[in-house]
Amino acid sequence: MGLVHQKYKVAVVQAAPVFLDLDATVDKTIALIEEASVKGAKLIAFPETFIPGYPWQIWLGAPAWAIGRGFVQRYFDNSLTFDSPQAERIRNAVKRAKLTAVLGLSERDGGSLYIAQWLIGPDGETIAKRRKLRPTHAERTVFGEGDGSDLAVHDRADVGRLGALCCWEHLQPLSKFAMYAQNEQVHVGAWPSFSLYDPFAHALGHEVNNAASKVYAVEGSCFFLGPCAVVSQAMIDELCDSPEKHAFLHAGGGHAVIYGPDGSSLAEKLPPDQEGILYADIDLGMIGVAKNAADPAGHYSRPDVTRLLLNTTRANRVEHFSLPVDAEVMSEIRLQA
Repeated sequence: MGLVHQKYKVAVVQAAPVFLDLDATVDKTIALIEEASVKGAKLIAFPETFIPGYPWQIWLGAPAWAIGRGFVQRYFDNSLTFDSPQAERIRNAVKRAKLTAVLGLSERDGGSLYIAQWLIGPDGETIAKRRKLRPTHAERTVFGEGDGSDLAVHDRADVGRLGALCCWEHLQPLSKFAMYAQNEQVHVGAWPSFSLYDPFAHALGHEVNNAASKVYAVEGSCFFLGPCAVVSQAMIDELCDSPEKHAFLHAGGGHAVIYGPDGSSLAEKLPPDQEGILYADIDLGMIGVAKNAADPAGHYSRPDVTRLLLNTTRANRVEHFSLPVDAEVMSEIRLQA
């Protein structure tokens, strides 16, 4: 008997968070999960740092302004910890909905924050928690970084080989190749919105970054689910207290996409200021056809010419050890006891 390929419906979120309000954004997250479940989706993908919203303040003014306006404290306080009641509510919602969810969040761990993605299975159990390997530019004033263990693809019987990256990780060729080499079939590429510094920073706009998403689909011969947040007018009212800041950030910026492994668009885009969910029916059998032409880490690679070095070891901050001399002392103590 030949291969049997999964066929199912995916959901991709284009929505605004309730900015800097953890509980309200969790409520909205759960409502979107329930909506996607009713529509028959088996996988739902959320934008980057949807909980509690992307920290746009880091691009708008000096750190002193952000601290003085309370953004730094509020962002820390409203980020999500995985052992919190809010996280438990999300787990239970995913379990009730009987789907797989890939959430985007600001993770609070001790005194640090991380740009994180949380993969939850239909049984409510964690598939994986990953951190953005290298926060981009001003993001490094807020977030810590991940490590090689975060470049992982997870084999799931219901949705196939699932992986995820955030934002400009899709402009890092070696990170992308690490994912391709694990035979990723469905990729969640989470984005924060595309209305920053528009129109004078083309590289931050939707044309470049939707193109990066499409190229990822073709290079990796995989399905690309590209959730994207919307900047709401309420966020503009809160963040922009001068004409200069209004020039830096606009309402809207939503450009969620779904691409097939041949780069074709599988869902009609929503207007940039409109919230909603994109849906598409996907057939993982399409991947074999795409890879017949170009399997980037298989028959289309040349390992005798170029190879990737990848360290997937978790970078623990503390490694416990004892010196050999200490072990001898402990052995003598035990013998005397």
